[in-house]
Amino acid sequence: MIRSVFRGVGHALPRRVVSNDELAAQLDTSDEWIRERTGITQRYIAGEGETTGTLAIAAARAALADAGIDAAAVDLIVLATATPDQTFPATATLVQHELGCAGAAFDVAAVCSGFLYALGTADAMLRTGMATTALVIGAETFSRILDWEDRTTCVLFGDGAGAFVMQAQEVADPDGPGVLATRLHADGQHRGLLHVDGGPSTTGTVGKLRMKGREVFRHAVVNLAEVLAEVLAETGHQPADIDWVVPHQANFRILDATARKLGLPMERMVVTVDRHANTSAASVPLAFAVARQDGRIKDGDLVMLEAMGGGFTWGASLLRL
Repeated sequence: MIRSVFRGVGHALPRRVVSNDELAAQLDTSDEWIRERTGITQRYIAGEGETTGTLAIAAARAALADAGIDAAAVDLIVLATATPDQTFPATATLVQHELGCAGAAFDVAAVCSGFLYALGTADAMLRTGMATTALVIGAETFSRILDWEDRTTCVLFGDGAGAFVMQAQEVADPDGPGVLATRLHADGQHRGLLHVDGGPSTTGTVGKLRMKGREVFRHAVVNLAEVLAEVLAETGHQPADIDWVVPHQANFRILDATARKLGLPMERMVVTVDRHANTSAASVPLAFAVARQDGRIKDGDLVMLEAMGGGFTWGASLLRL
């Protein structure tokens, strides 16, 4: 069978680190309040000259270097973002040009689930022969759409990018390397619980992020546990078989509740929300990159990726390295 096999990962972060104390000096909040409710201690905020595109390019270059693959071999770029550099063209085309790649390049918009949607799309194209080598990127500059006077939302998010290099490869073992299964969902009836109050077709403005956190939390725990169970059932694996879960880094409480619902120890959850905050579509590959580079995630490991975001959208993917 032809599988989408992982080859390398890279990430990029803005230069500026913003601590909870720095935000507390500007807002009616405190380091203690933010830590207790979210687990976040700091986040990275894009400055002048740093955009979703520049972060995506840096992450892509790092991923190609990690994979030992030349950019000329890439014939597909799928970039997940809710904060593109421009309404159009797709930020993926900027990445393609800067790297000197050819083939298809496009963006997908599924907010915090975007990387799972991008990975699922790239996986399908690689398995069916539409491409041979793909860059799958999650990149965001959410700081540009935050209401910096709303302490309930602006403390939660940060900027960054992460990228995977995936290649089509013939694999004989059903449990061999590659993407084993991906499940994606959406339910538009809940779109008002997490959204941006603007857009070119409605207000003609970019808008700001709005969220009803308590309701989002409740849906997130249920939906994530269910989609993880779906993927495991499809592949015939059990929770105990998973070496690492790399979840969307929204809130430590959501991570803890999801682990409990699955009966997984927190020691097998990759947690970076404390240092990166919620980087939307970038959070899964960014967290994966950290755990891969510090030696936790190793070749041969069974890794579950999962995320939920505005829409609502949610999904999970099981990957054998």
